[in-house]
Amino acid sequence: MGVHTEELHFSTRGEIDLVDITLEVERIVRESGIGSGQVLVFVPGATGAIVTIEHESGLLEDFKRALKELIPRGKGYLHDRIDDNAHSHLRATLLGASQCFPVVNGRLVRGTWQQIFFVELDVRSRHRRVIVQVVGE
Repeated sequence: MGVHTEELHFSTRGEIDLVDITLEVERIVRESGIGSGQVLVFVPGATGAIVTIEHESGLLEDFKRALKELIPRGKGYLHDRIDDNAHSHLRATLLGASQCFPVVNGRLVRGTWQQIFFVELDVRSRHRRVIVQVVGE
C-alpha cells in the first residue's frame, strides 16, 4: 500500500470564489504511481469547501445564487458577533471540506462533466491550501 500527498496553494478573491482544481488533482494522481486506490481532496479550514460541479458559467452562477439564497448573509447569526462570517461557516459545513474519488489504472475517475472545485466561502480574499492524498497500490 502506498500513500502520496501533495498540497495545492492558491489565492482566492473572496466570498463564493470558485477555483477549478481538476487538472491539478489529475496530475497528482498520475504522478503518484498509484494504480488502484482512492484520492482524497481536503481543505483544512472552516470557511472553504470542495465540491464537484460542471464547469459551465451559467451553472456556476446558479450555484452561487443558490448558496446565497439557502444561507444568506446577515440573518442575525450568533457567530456574527465575533467576525461577521457565520454564513461562511454554515455554507462550508453544508458543502463539506473534502471529496473522495476512485483511482483506477492510475487515473482519477470522474464523470464527463464532473469537475473538482475549491469554493471560497469566507468574506475576504484568502491564501488557501488544499491537501491531495492518493492511497492505494
